[in-house]
Amino acid sequence: MERVAVMGAGSWGTTFAKVLADAGTDVVLWARRAEVADEITRSRVNSDYLPGTKLPANLVATHDPEKALDGAQAVVLGVPSQTLRTNLAEWRPLLPAGATLVSLAKGVELGTLKRMSEVVREVADVPEDQVAVVSGPNLAKEIAAEQPTATVIACIDHDRAVDLQHACSTPYFRPYTNVDVVGCELGGACKNVIALACGMAAGLGFGDNTMASIITRGLAETARLGAALGADPLTFAGLAGLGDLVATCASPLSRNRSFGERLGRGDTVAQAQEAAHGQVAEGVKSCSSIRELAARLGVDMPITDGVHRVCHEGLDPRLLTAALLERERKAERQ
Repeated sequence: MERVAVMGAGSWGTTFAKVLADAGTDVVLWARRAEVADEITRSRVNSDYLPGTKLPANLVATHDPEKALDGAQAVVLGVPSQTLRTNLAEWRPLLPAGATLVSLAKGVELGTLKRMSEVVREVADVPEDQVAVVSGPNLAKEIAAEQPTATVIACIDHDRAVDLQHACSTPYFRPYTNVDVVGCELGGACKNVIALACGMAAGLGFGDNTMASIITRGLAETARLGAALGADPLTFAGLAGLGDLVATCASPLSRNRSFGERLGRGDTVAQAQEAAHGQVAEGVKSCSSIRELAARLGVDMPITDGVHRVCHEGLDPRLLTAALLERERKAERQ
């Protein structure tokens, strides 16, 4: 792949565009706001979303989606999960025929309960083997600083995944391939919800035993959902499962962890959103769609259910802790 369009100039979209450019790929980054594109073109920085990071010369920016998509061999979708459908519908007439469509979003769509790759396939009207996803322990700020990390590129077409792997391999960013798109997407979506729970626990003053318990039981309920949807259970022990979960639950750079911590300290969702400069953590919305999907499949996901009740039903996080500890005793693998 010689030319890639990245649609979305937020922190992760800009960072992934930098990774592609550092790997030698020519990249066009589309920004919703013209002033963001102009700043990148003029100064090689995105001060709103990635301050302090110098962007490579082979990364160009534009506010015009037609210019961004023209001739692209891959289109990376770097917009939030709940706005992916609307954005992609606008871009569909401009998508190059046969281009690989790559989702960076981590979530389950409200209403339809579709994974992001399913949304892409439906809106763009492309076959399953033309859609890939990127998932793993990928905190944008650390990657932008070129700190070593690994990730997973998942696509049922292994050769297409390998092409993407070559397009974004750098000395600091190591991508692995996987054909289990379902497992990689569920790991990426559910970890945001579990990170909210870990943040709440931190805000309540709980320590490492509590964090480890939430992470481990969160992984268990994610794996149960994956099993119901046909995912490979080994995926959840890998980078897109445990790796992404640990990074998101433990790091102060994680928006979901930080958002949850404010809830644990007594903030409302609105107050936590205001403190996050108006941004809502992905897990706040995804907890509801994941909870509904689990209920439809008969999968027990108590942490996800509890996070939904805190975020959308006003449950006090302290009462969530008690409710989880007072659940029926059972064997660990049930």
